[in-house]
Amino acid sequence: GLATAGVSRLSASQMAEYLGIAPRWASSTMEGGASFEVFVQDAVDAIRSGRCDTVLIAYGSNQRSAASRRLGGLAEAHTPLQQFEAIYGSLWPLSAYAFSATRYLADTAATPDTLAEVAVAAREWALLNPVAYRHDAGPLTPADIDASPMISSPLRAIDCCLVVDGGGAVIVTTAERAETLDQTPIAVLGSGTAISHVSASQMPDLTMPAATASGAAALSEAAVAPDAIDVVEVYDSFTITVLLTLEALGFCERGEAHALIADGAIRPGGSFPLNTNGGGLSYCHPGMYGILLIVEAVRQLRGDAGDRQVDQARTALVHGTGGVFSAHGTLVLGAA
Repeated sequence: GLATAGVSRLSASQMAEYLGIAPRWASSTMEGGASFEVFVQDAVDAIRSGRCDTVLIAYGSNQRSAASRRLGGLAEAHTPLQQFEAIYGSLWPLSAYAFSATRYLADTAATPDTLAEVAVAAREWALLNPVAYRHDAGPLTPADIDASPMISSPLRAIDCCLVVDGGGAVIVTTAERAETLDQTPIAVLGSGTAISHVSASQMPDLTMPAATASGAAALSEAAVAPDAIDVVEVYDSFTITVLLTLEALGFCERGEAHALIADGAIRPGGSFPLNTNGGGLSYCHPGMYGILLIVEAVRQLRGDAGDRQVDQARTALVHGTGGVFSAHGTLVLGAA
């Protein structure tokens, strides 16, 4: 089996031709950064049904070197994005996330410093990751935060993900075959998918994404409570993405993410290991980041994360976000 997204309108066919393979099962489901978590769920179902026994899930992008931020079909004149949002000069997707951030800061005790803490923690994890884009940049200081230019209020440059080249791949196969391989197998314990809208103007609730549904489904299937998760890898396209996702997944009550991440809890050595490779904010964000969330979770559960290894990591939650809080894919993974 083969699954990929974002290469072209014939993504799986294009990659199959390039690799010289002829898969019996293929998927090019395009749900943005959540695509790869959705692919894992679909791959598990395909394997269980006997349609295939091994699935390659892969992605690559040269977004930075190609200097491209094309919107593809979303730029077509007839779409709601163009008709009702772009005419106001919004930056897609940045301004849509800023829209949610503005509402969130107005409704909760969170402050711009809360947003900045997400970026500061991501940078500290990146300093432990030798292949992180910001590995040699040094820690984020208060002066760096103050000097960071406002891009779409209240989001500054430090609140925004990287634009870099990159990619990754994961293999999903049967438990029986995994036991014969050299790598330590990691089990897919649970999964969930949820889609709620495309345009920010159609988001049902600006501060509560549909990750509530995908997270509940994944945790229920895995029979695991949020407080039993050892490592959390969530999409951090922007700092606000992290706060709203943590609340939607049930790691804290609504409006309380500021307390969850306080006092260095999400920094290395803290009580809540989060985005341990540096995330999309400081490690790598090649257009769509969801594949790298899975890769890092697997590395943590295998004990292969080097200086950033979380002690006794046995369970991990991975959450991909696509579009503007539009599509969500959640996985619960466990060490064999």
